[in-house]
Amino acid sequence: MKIKLRLKEILAEKGISQRELARMMGIRHPTINHLCSESVDRVYIRTLEQICEALNITVDQLIVSVEDE
Repeated sequence: MKIKLRLKEILAEKGISQRELARMMGIRHPTINHLCSESVDRVYIRTLEQICEALNITVDQLIVSVEDE
């Protein structure tokens, strides 16, 4: 089992760009860009909290488990 961030999908659903989210959160755009990629291997819990607050979502909407391919 793997864990995946659905950030890229959620941003598309809400019509929010990565740059816009970075501005909303007060963090650098490359950080959001990395979190939207498939190569995320770690993330701070506080960052997850900030994303959830900015997008008005819950952590279980942001993080999902996926089957190994």
